[in-house]
Amino acid sequence: MNARRIAHLDMDAFFASVELLRYPELRGLPVVVGGRHDWHPTLQADGTHRFARLRQYVGRGVVTTSTYEARAFGVFSGMGMMKAAQLAPDAILLPANFEAYRHHSALFKAAVAQIAPLIEDRGIDEIYIDLTDLPGDTHTLAVRIKQAVHQATGLTCSIGITPNKLLSKMASELDKPDGITILTETDMPTRIGPLSVSKVGGIGPKATRKLKDLGIHTLADLAGADAGVLQQHFGATYAAWLQDVAQGIDDRPVVTVRETKSVSRETTFARDLHPRHDRAALSAVFTELCQRLADDLQRKGLVSRTIGIKLRFEDFRTVTRDLSLDVATDEAPVIRRAAGQCLKRIALQGRIRLLGVRASGLMTTQDQKRSGPLQRQLEWIDGVR
Repeated sequence: MNARRIAHLDMDAFFASVELLRYPELRGLPVVVGGRHDWHPTLQADGTHRFARLRQYVGRGVVTTSTYEARAFGVFSGMGMMKAAQLAPDAILLPANFEAYRHHSALFKAAVAQIAPLIEDRGIDEIYIDLTDLPGDTHTLAVRIKQAVHQATGLTCSIGITPNKLLSKMASELDKPDGITILTETDMPTRIGPLSVSKVGGIGPKATRKLKDLGIHTLADLAGADAGVLQQHFGATYAAWLQDVAQGIDDRPVVTVRETKSVSRETTFARDLHPRHDRAALSAVFTELCQRLADDLQRKGLVSRTIGIKLRFEDFRTVTRDLSLDVATDEAPVIRRAAGQCLKRIALQGRIRLLGVRASGLMTTQDQKRSGPLQRQLEWIDGVR
């Protein structure tokens, strides 16, 4: 059996890079994409664009992405826009254009698939690729993939290639941007060991703080940690996983087809809405979300047995409720009624900043048709009892 060669491909500052294709004059400048605004670049008489500056931004919202030049000022995705404006007031501010991002995402994935078809989609800007059974040396394959991505999109990416997904995810970050990092298990002490434990997906801020309290800062520290101490503070299951992580152990396969577990639609309001004073607006949005969710289900050929809602209030308190249906559905009126029943079970105290509707307990419409006669038979047997 061939030794596994698993690649993680991560597009470089993806959203910002797509914007630079439209506005190449911004290359080399700090650029921030995100926030709630509609300040599009204005074309001037001399053919140049006039751009908004981050210092002009007022209000809520977070950074969607930033160029590497903006990151040098400490501005990263997920940061509040007002904080970002303090760090880099002269940075160029652009609105997000998700239609363009999805288009370029499809382009780069199609280009990779022409070379290496075993792909696990991990989001709009990253994928895992199983290179194990492909002919050719690893570096040559990586170069070919990067060239194909650039030719299809005009964008660069970084690739990490190791024996597993855990290491490849970390390796792709080591030589950004436009890098290729190929590691074997023998490279763990020098390249992976010095990394912070927070670099591992699955070790969140809370676990990172707890590990640091135990004097465990890096993956090398974690590798040398006492198993009993880890179990005492994290429990047997999570402690065992931490020990595997520290040793670079990860047997997960590249999953080329992922089962859809739920489908959802949600929106964050530009201003917090009052449950009573803004009832008409909330009702209209609620109905639209249910219709869009039904459209998504029908397009995917799915029906749902469980409908749920999600509310986030002005104090960031988040509440969810679910309702199981007797018969799976993809119909907007049914979804709206079920979601409305969920809503009645929430005390609407305070203004609402986010509203969402979710469908889970999914099955295909074909499976629903096949299960119909069996379900009726089971109901008849239950009635006889």
